[in-house]
Amino acid sequence: MRPALAVGLVFAGCCSNVIFLELLARKHPGCGNIVTFAQFLFIAVEGFLFEADLGRKPPAIPIRYYAIMVTMFFTVSVVNNYALNLNIAMPLHMIFRSGSLIANMILGIIILKKSVFKYTSIALVSVGIFICTFMSAKQVVRSSQIILCIGALTFALLMSARMGIFQETLYKRFGKHSKEALFYNHALPLPGFVFLASDIYDHAVLFNKSELYEIPVIGVTLPIMWFYLLMNIITQYVCIRGVFILTTECASLTVTLVVTLRKFVSLIFSILYFQNPFTLWHWLGTLFVFIGTLMYTEVWNNLGTTKSEPQKGSKKN
Repeated sequence: MRPALAVGLVFAGCCSNVIFLELLARKHPGCGNIVTFAQFLFIAVEGFLFEADLGRKPPAIPIRYYAIMVTMFFTVSVVNNYALNLNIAMPLHMIFRSGSLIANMILGIIILKKSVFKYTSIALVSVGIFICTFMSAKQVVRSSQIILCIGALTFALLMSARMGIFQETLYKRFGKHSKEALFYNHALPLPGFVFLASDIYDHAVLFNKSELYEIPVIGVTLPIMWFYLLMNIITQYVCIRGVFILTTECASLTVTLVVTLRKFVSLIFSILYFQNPFTLWHWLGTLFVFIGTLMYTEVWNNLGTTKSEPQKGSKKN
């Protein structure tokens, strides 16, 4: 699949997903665990049927490597849910996670020995995130809560960047298997949700008590929170499928750039549609993040040349 199509899936799926996530979080701020469980279960079942061939198809990448990746992936999901449970504003949540670009670059320099020359963009992204985080912290009454939230998001940020680099090294060693990685990353963590079963059940009961909603066209009636969750699952599948395809086509830094730009679009929509509070300082910080990311627009050239490079090499041979 062409990288451009993968980018389209990321923007369409992820931006739509944020809408339904905010609709869920506004009604029940602590619903992150049931949302994550539903997403993981859906993708795992779909992958078991169509990718793993009901368990008959052996993985191309050894399970022990997936176990490492899954540990990081599950941890990031749970920690991000914890931050949402602290009732953090969705725009701040998205802006802070946009710092994955700088986290990826820093870890890339340390782990993959990459050379990064555009330190100005790193500084802009860092300053932008700091401004938005600091100004939002001033709006929160409980300082202990914002400290916990920032700590959780920072941990998830670095862990997510490390996971992207780990994926890149696996694909270089074993080949590109985006569908397989998508399946195992969501199937293997499912037993971990046993520890969150009580919270998941409590929110399922709350979802059942929400107002009824009739789905257009098909005419099916169900509690509106379950409808939001269903749409969140579908859009999350489109989103994560696009991201995993992109990881097989491009370097981890390119993938992070695409995801960062997607978060910026989601941020703007969240502010305008949901009327989230945003001061001039927040806009300044957002601008820094956006400009810092765009300074890496040369990476977009890789989206078109990724598949053409092997062809050039074959001509020389």
